[in-house]
Amino acid sequence: MMQRLWGDNYFDQKAKKWKNHSKADEEGVPPLKRAFVTFMMEPVIRLCRATMNGEWEKVDKMLTNLDITLKGEERKLQGKHLMKNVFQKWINAAEALLEMIIMKLPSPVKAQKYRAAYLYEGPIDDPTGQSIKNCDKDGPLAVFISKMVPTNDKGRFYAFGRVFAGTISTGQKVRIQGPNYVPGSKTDLNIKNVQRTVIMMAGRVDAVPDVPCGNTVGIVGVDQYILKQGTLTTDENAHNIRVMKYSVSPVVRVAVDVKNASDLPKLVEGLKKLSKSDPLVLCYTEESGEHIIAGCGELHVEICLKDLIEEYAKCDIKQGDPVVTYKETVQEESSQMCLAKSPNKHNRLYIKCSPLGDDLSNDIENEKVGPKVEVKERGKVLTDTYGWDK
Repeated sequence: MMQRLWGDNYFDQKAKKWKNHSKADEEGVPPLKRAFVTFMMEPVIRLCRATMNGEWEKVDKMLTNLDITLKGEERKLQGKHLMKNVFQKWINAAEALLEMIIMKLPSPVKAQKYRAAYLYEGPIDDPTGQSIKNCDKDGPLAVFISKMVPTNDKGRFYAFGRVFAGTISTGQKVRIQGPNYVPGSKTDLNIKNVQRTVIMMAGRVDAVPDVPCGNTVGIVGVDQYILKQGTLTTDENAHNIRVMKYSVSPVVRVAVDVKNASDLPKLVEGLKKLSKSDPLVLCYTEESGEHIIAGCGELHVEICLKDLIEEYAKCDIKQGDPVVTYKETVQEESSQMCLAKSPNKHNRLYIKCSPLGDDLSNDIENEKVGPKVEVKERGKVLTDTYGWDK
């Protein structure tokens, strides 16, 4: 059956046999559907539609076949909530994902051999590079911190990440290198001791004396020196591990507000924690005083709001509708010159439009040129470096 689900395989219900073409034998009989559609997609779509439209007869019939029982409270659900409840019981995303990770992902020893050259920013033949490549627990240390997880203490975080090389232990002296650190310089570098190393599994946090490479780890006592991501090393000449770049940007925005005005400080504190703990989410306050959470999709925003209410702010929250902002860009130089006259008709402005280019865009993002730079200085950079007309 598994082999028949892919490709040109069709099951003829009447003849009770498999075919490799969709044409039915008799005239006027609709063509057959692919096996994947018949056996996989259609039941999913049918159950989805039936739950969304509240067609209980169909739902009950299918649930009996699937061996799923809904309890008293769950039978009162409607629309999207009912659909979610049924699908969580039938095809749970977490189980599928976990199974896929176990079956498909290579072990750290195997994966780091070919991933090290891409992950490590420095030369792969230096001691730290070799230590990452061989996943060597006795070599120099390299830990990549990917996110911050709030602790029960107010305003403190566990730095959560993965040990790529060496062994990290409680009380060890480490070099904390932020994303802007350059080997040999002091920028974005702090040298501090690790207070505690912990293992974070599901909702539990267990303190352990040390964690060898290939595992994930939570570190206490370095949260003041890391914003969202960073690298911990022991070797003085070690480079950073490449920071995670996301191919999506936070475009779905939701305005949040508290139900009781007295809870406002809790919300502000909660938003700070949320922003620090999720590398992709953006939390900011608009000029109108609205608090905005921006995520990269409706589901992402929904999860962030759930975390905010249950974990970080612990108060009741009102949320607005999700809004997507549209933005436009210029892709090539305009085909015609445009003319505008000043109100007194004495001046004429001729304008054409062209893209800035990646280098200039990056410099504006890094604030080398931009609105904050002094006007003459900015003009000089634009004419000298980028060849703009003076």
